[in-house]
Amino acid sequence: MSSHPFGKNSQSAIYEKALDIFSLARNISTYIGHDLAQLRNNGAEDPNIYFTGDIVQQSVSLGPQILKAESQLFVEEKYRYAASVLRLSNLLYKNCERLEKANSNGKDFLPILRKELKKFRKLQYTWRLTL
Repeated sequence: MSSHPFGKNSQSAIYEKALDIFSLARNISTYIGHDLAQLRNNGAEDPNIYFTGDIVQQSVSLGPQILKAESQLFVEEKYRYAASVLRLSNLLYKNCERLEKANSNGKDFLPILRKELKKFRKLQYTWRLTL
């Protein structure tokens, strides 16, 4: 069985970068999640903990959307999935910025994820032109 959740293996550079982003987001989320899981003094949970789940969910969705875009026969469908990849990457970047404001030692790793997302965006631009 494959070690990653996206099923079949595509050799496109953008897909490989999506796998890297997923792995990095999952590890960062786990690390930050432990810090944010503690209840506050008033018994409330830290609202930033939800962003840790969001970055994992958005990053895990990148791969399948890329594969769907690459497998479509019609250009309109390709662009529909490519637009979904763009939305996911933008949301992921925004949630990284939100998590950087959280009270966690793990937030120091978020600039690494944002740097990888910037590389992903460059790949995404050329990938969209080739669809």
